[in-house]
Amino acid sequence: MHGAFVHTCYRILDPAASIQFYTECLGLEHVRASPIRDEATNHFFGYPGDPEPWLELTHNHDRTEPYEVGTGYGHIAIAVSSLDETLAALDEKGVQPERAPYLVGTTRICFVRDPDGYRIELI
Repeated sequence: MHGAFVHTCYRILDPAASIQFYTECLGLEHVRASPIRDEATNHFFGYPGDPEPWLELTHNHDRTEPYEVGTGYGHIAIAVSSLDETLAALDEKGVQPERAPYLVGTTRICFVRDPDGYRIELI
């Protein structure tokens, strides 16, 4: 079987906050919103120029309580051109890292959280 990665999906509580975080803080483009009957809306994101969106955030309209991230979710990883510049720009938007950047092998990384508490690794 031959396959290809299409996207990852997780559930969100506040679409406006998530759209703002992923577009203004991480530079993704909100490609489209696709309603699922009257029950939910899927919001798709990618970087400008991506052939297809690779992040899907699902907002269930009747949900009012935050989701539990749980122990199975790890993180998504995003490559940035400069970790220090990205963290400085995020700081200006009120987004703080979990801790200072650190090395894993020879790769310098840092984690932030989105409005729903999902971890985002910046590489």
